[in-house]
Amino acid sequence: MCGIVGWVDFARDLSRERPTLRAMTDTMACRGPDAEGHWHDRHVLFGHRRLAVIDLEHGHQPMTAEIDGRTAAVVTFCGEIYNFRELRAELSAHGHRFRTRSDTEVVLRAYLQWGEDLAGHLNGMFALGVWDTRSEELLLVRDRMGIKPLYYYPTPAGVLFGSEPKAVLANPAVPRRVDADGLREILDMVKTPEAAVFTGMREVRPGQVVRVGRGGLTKRRYWSLTAREHTDDLPTTVATVRELLADTVDRQLVADVPLAVLLSGGLDSSAVTALAARGLAAQGRGRLRTFSVDFVGAAEGFLADAVRGASDAPYVREMSAHAGTDHTEVLLQADALAAPHVRDAVLAATDLPPAYWGDMWPSLYLLFADIRRACTVALSGEAADELFGGYLWFRNPAVRQAATFPWLTSGSARYFGGLALLDEGVKEKLDIPGYRADRYRDALAEVPVLAGEPAGERRMREITYLNLTRFVQTLLDRKDRMSMAVGLEVRVPYCDHRLVEYVFNVPWPMKSFDGREKSLLRAAAADLLPASVLERAKTPYPATQDAGYERALRARMAGLLADRHAPVLPLLDRERARRALSRPLGAVSRSYDRGSMELMLWLNQWLAAYDVTVDL
Repeated sequence: MCGIVGWVDFARDLSRERPTLRAMTDTMACRGPDAEGHWHDRHVLFGHRRLAVIDLEHGHQPMTAEIDGRTAAVVTFCGEIYNFRELRAELSAHGHRFRTRSDTEVVLRAYLQWGEDLAGHLNGMFALGVWDTRSEELLLVRDRMGIKPLYYYPTPAGVLFGSEPKAVLANPAVPRRVDADGLREILDMVKTPEAAVFTGMREVRPGQVVRVGRGGLTKRRYWSLTAREHTDDLPTTVATVRELLADTVDRQLVADVPLAVLLSGGLDSSAVTALAARGLAAQGRGRLRTFSVDFVGAAEGFLADAVRGASDAPYVREMSAHAGTDHTEVLLQADALAAPHVRDAVLAATDLPPAYWGDMWPSLYLLFADIRRACTVALSGEAADELFGGYLWFRNPAVRQAATFPWLTSGSARYFGGLALLDEGVKEKLDIPGYRADRYRDALAEVPVLAGEPAGERRMREITYLNLTRFVQTLLDRKDRMSMAVGLEVRVPYCDHRLVEYVFNVPWPMKSFDGREKSLLRAAAADLLPASVLERAKTPYPATQDAGYERALRARMAGLLADRHAPVLPLLDRERARRALSRPLGAVSRSYDRGSMELMLWLNQWLAAYDVTVDL
């Protein structure tokens, strides 16, 4: 796992720009604390920061490949290729010779063998740039589900790219501006593919190849979800899900560094834990390490709400004992979530204001920092809800019929809508409802069609597609930024494209055959888990219930309102913010105001720290 950067300019000799390349590469130090590398030619600069996970002594990047004694191609690569051993054998049969045991060299040789079609051969999470010295072309490629980020900024004669916006912004040629559409993307949880908020910047879409040559820039999708008839019966479907998940977890155990699993005590992470524990034992690698997170005093003082019926802790402990893991419970102080140095670190990792679940970003950052002291790799249960239908909106008839993104309907908007404290004039100018409607229509137009599919089944396919191409992206982004901020690699078995392709096409009645959420996954993991965990209802990532956190938010908002130079003031409904602060303690946390207060605080901090100009 690493951070990558690059600059191509066909009109300039970039050899004099190596200080700028170093500045761009330095922004990726958190993603790759183990090594740094640079490569340059007349019209191209590549940078790399390495987090060593496989073949620790070798695999340094940027990596070159030679043909007849001359450099043919160069790669700067971020990610893990889980089928690299099979590909290495296949490429060896084609006559390729290898100098290392790394998956990076396999990627490079795969490019020499298959060109831009290499992406279709890779099983993994990846973002990469390849420079072909023979054709003088750059290839940017991102994994199918968008687990690893990749941004680029077209220039008149080339392109800049990097794992995160900060790498691109480190080049003085890139202005720090945000237009109306960029602000709309921040304020509304629509996650438009390729949108990158900063004006002129783009994000390589999941499953996309971007090629840059002297003739300009072209884009191509090498993978997308497709509609296929599902012919397996229920027992075969359950068995196939189990086989695919077990194979995926087994593949993702490969590492030359300490590895763990994030365990919440829910169905998703517990299934991964059980399979990983079995896999490590079969390989003779000892007991699996697991980690969970909670807040000091939360288990004793837990209060059930609409989405959290019980504390995670008892289920975590039972699952750890059941699987025989070496478990660590990370307990956070609620006041740490509001600590200035923590919030500064979160913002520096995201490059954007964390618009949703404001307290969860700092808590995830602190959890990952704790895990990183013991492990370099962790497996996660992310994306199972989107794939198997775990959220309430999959089963709510009113939400199914709503002509918008399911998570932005009235029942869910309190968690994902942050507009309550936005100035009314700004709201009118941005027309968020209109923008949301346009993005929703665009998304529906992409949904693959199966001939003769009943209307109800087609609607469930649409909802699943929206979750897998829009909603899950926000979760993957959060997990990537918070983990890589501390140099921790997080792997997501439920994003394996083979599993996603298969389950996407399973009819909804089969996905919900027992009338509950995630029926298929529960059936596939039935023999792996204790009964209490197997039957546990979906529970989201823990949020703090400590009143001290609300006090800290209130203090920060009061300070913002008192600062007449605060950059967010033109966007803020100050009178409504004052009314929110006058309400009794606890009222803000139970209302829409808390999410909007979080957003405005983050937005103000971002505008100031990144010196952003907003063009409205």
